[in-house]
Amino acid sequence: MLRILLLSAALILPAAAQEGRLPEAVTRTADQLMRTGLEDGTGYAVIEDLTTEVGARLAGSPSEARARQWAKARLEEMGFSNVRIEPFTLPFWSRAYEDARIIEPFPQRLEVTALGNSVGTEPGGVSGEVVRFETLDDLLEAPLDGSLEGRIVFVDENMTRTQDGSGYGQAVRKRSGAARAAGERGAVAALIRSVGTDRHRFPHTGAMSYGDVAARVPIAALSWPDAEQLQRALERGPVTVNLDIDVVTEEKAPSGNVLAEIPGQTDEIVLLGAHLDSWDLGTGAVDDGAGVGIVAAAGKLILDHVEETGERPLRTIRIVLFGAEEVGLLGAEAYAEAHADELPLHVVGAESDFGAGRIWQFETRFGESALPLGNQMARVLQPLGVARGGNEAYGGPDLTPMRRQGMPVVTLKQDGWDYFDLHHTANDTLDKIDPDDIAQNVAAYAAFAWMAANSEADFRGKATEEAAAGAQ
Repeated sequence: MLRILLLSAALILPAAAQEGRLPEAVTRTADQLMRTGLEDGTGYAVIEDLTTEVGARLAGSPSEARARQWAKARLEEMGFSNVRIEPFTLPFWSRAYEDARIIEPFPQRLEVTALGNSVGTEPGGVSGEVVRFETLDDLLEAPLDGSLEGRIVFVDENMTRTQDGSGYGQAVRKRSGAARAAGERGAVAALIRSVGTDRHRFPHTGAMSYGDVAARVPIAALSWPDAEQLQRALERGPVTVNLDIDVVTEEKAPSGNVLAEIPGQTDEIVLLGAHLDSWDLGTGAVDDGAGVGIVAAAGKLILDHVEETGERPLRTIRIVLFGAEEVGLLGAEAYAEAHADELPLHVVGAESDFGAGRIWQFETRFGESALPLGNQMARVLQPLGVARGGNEAYGGPDLTPMRRQGMPVVTLKQDGWDYFDLHHTANDTLDKIDPDDIAQNVAAYAAFAWMAANSEADFRGKATEEAAAGAQ
């Protein structure tokens, strides 16, 4: 019976849809949205207002709560429908105090930041002779023989700068791995060279996890110049460092996701995401105020088109501003759980969470039968300087739970050459953002969303269904 229904549906689809093509009217509107978007300043205005009126938005904090109310009011003002907050709770962590200094032989302060979820020290800190490891793997190969008892481990591994951010995966391992390995080997604390590509005196924070390691030691990241300074001191002989960290924790704190929609003619959903929370050091402009501005402004472009023409999209476009991304994709997990029954209706998703650089590539993760449609979308985006990428799109961190359950995704890949200069630092502020780059992103997201929402194609296809089955 199902096969008969599918065949009947195929018979009534427009020829363009059956052949994996978008109707000319859809691509013509997408092109107009791009032209309008390039001249539109809404995206930058949203980022400016969020970072000015709210500032940093640590997950579970009162500032994140203010950001949710701010976002709800702003999205309602912009004209979106069904604007709502979907609450959830999370364990809360916040830094209260952090300090590191060389005690012997060259007394001086070191610029550090505690990593998220790190335990604190006793008042006055812990002191120990520093043992340097060039890479995390070198530390992992160190014997469990007590030779690190009472020492402070220093993992001095660099991060490789790349346009697509591919150096991050290797470098970020040390955020959790250094503390775990240090604790297992009897060390009293761990230091790492920041997971970043800049040479400024801004240490990079970020979440870490102890896993099931019983011995939990405090861990902090050194800025690049301070890591270099410590390395030079160690070349001259033994060095003793004091690390002093105080943290605040709560078992349960409020967070939430903010949702808004452009209602379509069907209950199928095209999801555009970003995350609303940020770390506490800067104002969260690049990570991820930029994404918030981009997806909200892209939706606003489409809303304006609908209002002017009366032309509703076929599928519903849903904006999701995820909470608590930085501390472990908790908002994403909460969304996937809350919307489990309607995940089959999520036809495709994209998330903007890689800064504020220009989009240079369009990647898909579609079933084979939908690849021609992906190619056509890429051709429409070409005037923005966007090239066709492969078919192994990541989609974005917060889309991970949905992607694993088979939701097709695209990546509108941004130029991330300097993204990890700012990532998770006090230097992540509005002045780093170029309004023209944001406008290019808004234009691309609006065009993609319109094309996806007005296609009758199934982006899943056999290949994506098999991937979902394998992830169960």
